[in-house]
Amino acid sequence: MNQQTAHLLESRIPAQQSARRASSPPGRTTEARPALRVLVVENEARAADSLVMGLRRHGYQAESVDTGAKALRAHTEADLLLLDLDLPDLDGLEVCRGIRSASDTPIIAITARDTELDRVLGLQAGSDDYMVKPYGFRELLARIEAVMRRVRPRPPVAHVITSGPLSIDARTRQVRIDGGPVEVTRKEFDLLYLLASQPETVISRKQLMTQVWDDSWSRPGRTIDTHVSSLRSKLGSSSWIITVRGVGFRFGHA
Repeated sequence: MNQQTAHLLESRIPAQQSARRASSPPGRTTEARPALRVLVVENEARAADSLVMGLRRHGYQAESVDTGAKALRAHTEADLLLLDLDLPDLDGLEVCRGIRSASDTPIIAITARDTELDRVLGLQAGSDDYMVKPYGFRELLARIEAVMRRVRPRPPVAHVITSGPLSIDARTRQVRIDGGPVEVTRKEFDLLYLLASQPETVISRKQLMTQVWDDSWSRPGRTIDTHVSSLRSKLGSSSWIITVRGVGFRFGHA
């Protein structure tokens, strides 16, 4: 890391450490998590504005800066960086190394450099992913989701979930009611287990499509409703899965 990069980072490290302590209060739940803060580092104004507007339309808190120096000062306020490696003031790889030396903030490098060596250098500099221009916006959103899944720890979930007469075993992928087996499909099991593992949480249709069907793009349509209806029938009661109109579903009881 060169002296200019180190100097720009020096004044930001204490603030970042304070922010880390403040960002993880005891007992914080997933429902309380604010929108993901994305910092776009892009020196082309039109490209930056378009990217920021697109991210905001999809629920992200997005801001942009146009130089490496500004990125080194502002990165502590972001949950994820989209870093263009072709910057007017500092080498993008150096900026990436500087940020990585001071924080674990996820970085997706974005550049027109498309050789294998460029990709290797970008990843070795500390980026978590690497995209070559031009790219599709939907692919970018998918990569953001994938990076955040890797860096955000998941809370431990019980292997066997029991609620009254209902038992769901994640290891054997078996469902039982009063000790008797209930035959469910793979997706039905995944849907039921996801709801049962978060019994006090209303899970949106979009989240169900993403986590059960690995599809964050398609409209849910009748897919979820068909599986919910089948599960209710097999479990012998509609009260096991509660519909929250306009939102999604939550786990119920017998």
